[in-house]
Amino acid sequence: MSNQAEKSSAGLPADLQKHGAALDAWFDQRLEKKLKEVEENKTPSLSIIATKGTMDWAYPPFILASTASALGWEVNIFFTFYGLELLKKDLHLEVSALGNPSMPMKMPFGPKWFQGINWNIPNLVMAGVPGFEKVATGLMKKTVKNNGVASIEELRDACIEADVKLLACQMTVDLFGYKHEEFIPEVKDWVGAAWFLPVAQKSDVCLFI
Repeated sequence: MSNQAEKSSAGLPADLQKHGAALDAWFDQRLEKKLKEVEENKTPSLSIIATKGTMDWAYPPFILASTASALGWEVNIFFTFYGLELLKKDLHLEVSALGNPSMPMKMPFGPKWFQGINWNIPNLVMAGVPGFEKVATGLMKKTVKNNGVASIEELRDACIEADVKLLACQMTVDLFGYKHEEFIPEVKDWVGAAWFLPVAQKSDVCLFI
């Protein structure tokens, strides 16, 4: 009877059960410590899908990528469709307030109170006045410069210097009849969605812009 009482429900002697529990606790502690070390030593990663080719939409991917890289992250940007414009050697990016009612139109000259006004220009005017987009682009560039914000070219160069991987969508290149010579030589690779998706899947953060 005494021998049966000393046995656990699993059929192990009590002393072995005690040692087994201690061993399990030791393994749990070791595993927890190892997982913590792996997490602390892991390099965070960011994947961005850039699809827009206007001046205003060029800022988010380059700002986020350059900032993440400065923090020590691994960064990939996949430029597809109109986003390929951001990889051209010669950037001719414009901004359009048409159909974008949340975009404030600022005057980058005059007194501060005048520069602070948001000019809500009707769509009819923006659509009907020839050259309005060029005017809006000029005003935006001047506003950016007045506020000490880096240009798109400068932000792109910062990403290149920080080893951000700039990836171009080969399918879009074929679709629009582009040539590789039209793009900056720092393009890391010409890939498709099937190549990029596994990269995005493994990233800690994935953004669609």
